[in-house]
Amino acid sequence: MQTTQKLTIVLFILLFITSLTPYAALHAQEDKFVVVLDAGHGGHDSGNIGNGHSEKNIALKVTLEVGKELEKNPNIKVIYTRKTDVFVELHERANIANKADADLFVSIHCNAHSSQASGTETFVLGEKNTGRNFEVAKRENEVIFKEENYEDHYEGFNPSSPESSIAIGIEQEVYVEQSIVLARKIEDNFINKAKRKSRGLKQASLLVIRNTYMPSVLVEVGFLTNNSEGKYLNTKAGQLKMANAINVAILDYKKELDQNVGSHILQVNAETMTEEKEEPRIIEGVIFKVQISASSRALEAKSYNFKGLSNISREKSGTLYKYYSGETSDYNEVKQLQNKAKLAGYSGAFVVAFKDGKKIDISEALKSATN
Repeated sequence: MQTTQKLTIVLFILLFITSLTPYAALHAQEDKFVVVLDAGHGGHDSGNIGNGHSEKNIALKVTLEVGKELEKNPNIKVIYTRKTDVFVELHERANIANKADADLFVSIHCNAHSSQASGTETFVLGEKNTGRNFEVAKRENEVIFKEENYEDHYEGFNPSSPESSIAIGIEQEVYVEQSIVLARKIEDNFINKAKRKSRGLKQASLLVIRNTYMPSVLVEVGFLTNNSEGKYLNTKAGQLKMANAINVAILDYKKELDQNVGSHILQVNAETMTEEKEEPRIIEGVIFKVQISASSRALEAKSYNFKGLSNISREKSGTLYKYYSGETSDYNEVKQLQNKAKLAGYSGAFVVAFKDGKKIDISEALKSATN
């Protein structure tokens, strides 16, 4: 009798353990980092055909290469909006990502222009649709006219209207900061790993990332209309280089995210998160700025070229261009701006002071406040 009871207990325990196994496997699968890769255009939507090259085909080849490498990581699940030459409506691309509860959405395209413009660009959602940013948004958004009943899906949206573009920029605002982190990593890798020219990080109101409820970027891997760049992107070697740069950026983003579970993606520590407001310390006649970099390259003094930092200015000193963030007479404020620059990745950022247009020592500037 006791033997029977013991056998029953053992069988019960074995059944209980085996019943947990599929649940544990399912739970582990659910814990994977989900990346949705979106190859732009497809099917009857060819995208641009600069120099006879096919955007839809090149975008697909680069996308598949990115996915192929990411799939080697057991902690990442890759989902494609398309893996073949088919047309997928813009709103459906976002739906695929949302249904998968994805952690990232990356849309890959090739650029075009009437000139011999060249270089990569990575876009995040935003309202800054000035100049060429609006033209890019307009071109990518006009894909909706290739869809049946597009009026039903886009609520009267007009790609040619700046007002329509501005309206859609607000919906994904909560994810923009993390999108910028990924976009910056992608552009940095295009420069450092793929050795390509980068036109920087941009913001535009792009429909394909409007309704995605996760950090999202649209990557332009180069201009097919540029003679040499189009030829490069049409080669297997070129596609592998660009794919590797994107793949490494995604892995770096995930690694940074894993290291910051429960805190800010930009590695903001507890002290800076609870920073107390200090009383202004105004130094009359003195202007403080934060020097963030110095380079022989004459970059446009815009926020998107400097990791989202604001109020960028530039001055030439000999053969170098010096770049500054901020402009204030409040010493306590400039120290906060310096901290912000360091958090953005400019670890060597330092405060400089100017009086009557000339640079002076910080100690001299602070001493003048007591005289």
